[in-house]
Amino acid sequence: MSVRAIEVRDLCKTFGGGRNLFGRPRQAVDAVKCVSFHLARGETLALVGESGSGKSTLARMLVGLEAPSSGAIAIKGKDAGSLRRDGPRAFGKMIQYVFQDPVASLNPRKTIREILEAPLALLSDYEPSRRRARMRELLDAVGMPEDTLVRYPHEFSGGQAQRIAIARALAAEAEILVLDEPVSALDVSVQVQVLILLRDLKSRFELSYLFISHDLAVVEAISDRVAVMHFGEIVETAPPTRLFAKPQHAYTQQLVASAPRIRRE
Repeated sequence: MSVRAIEVRDLCKTFGGGRNLFGRPRQAVDAVKCVSFHLARGETLALVGESGSGKSTLARMLVGLEAPSSGAIAIKGKDAGSLRRDGPRAFGKMIQYVFQDPVASLNPRKTIREILEAPLALLSDYEPSRRRARMRELLDAVGMPEDTLVRYPHEFSGGQAQRIAIARALAAEAEILVLDEPVSALDVSVQVQVLILLRDLKSRFELSYLFISHDLAVVEAISDRVAVMHFGEIVETAPPTRLFAKPQHAYTQQLVASAPRIRRE
C-alpha cells in the first residue's frame, strides 16, 4: 500500500485558556476539535466550510505556521514535528502553502527573480548557474513569460500573481500543496484559468492538493473528495458527486441548498 501524502490523527487546536495578568480565567476557544483525515497521493481533497469553521487554522498547522495543541500529522509517512526539527529544507521539500491573497503573499520589495530564486537556493540543489534556467521552466509551467523575472509583484494582476505564487511553491519541488482559498480573490474568468492550470500542474508534476474553499462550485470542479468542516469538526467526507447529490449531515445539506450552481444528480 502506498504511503499517503498526509495523515492527520486527532488534531486539535485551542486558543486562549489559562489566566490573564489579573489572574482571571481566559476563555478557551477550540478552533479545531480533534479531526482525523488523510490525503492520498495524487489526490485533490477539498476542505469546505463557512468562515470561522477552522479550515485555515487546520491548514496552518499542516504547514507548520501554527503548532497543534494535540494530535499527530504525518507527511508522506514521516512525523511532521520531526521534519520541522530537521530544518526548513527537509520540511519545505515535502509541503508548500499557497495563500489566498496572491499579491500580499509576494514580497513587494523583491523582483520575481529574487522571489523564485529563494526556494531554489534554500530548499533545492540547483547551482547558481542552473537557477535561471529552472526559473524559466517554472514560469513556463504556469504560463508566464520570461520577462516576469525583472518585474515586481505590484505590476501583475491577481491571476498573474497567483500563477507566480504557484511557481514559487513548485520551486521547492514539494509534492504536496496546501491551497488556501487560492481563487477566491480572483474574477470568475480568471478563476477558471487558475483551476485549469492547477489541474494541469497536478498531472504534470504528480502533485497532491489540499484545496480549501467556501465555494462549492469551485470545489465540484476540482476535487476528488470533499471534507466538510463545521465548528472545528469534519462532519462529512465523500466524493463530490455523492456529497452534493445526497448530503448526509444537516450542515452539508444547508451548504448544498445555498449553492444553486451545484449540479445535483
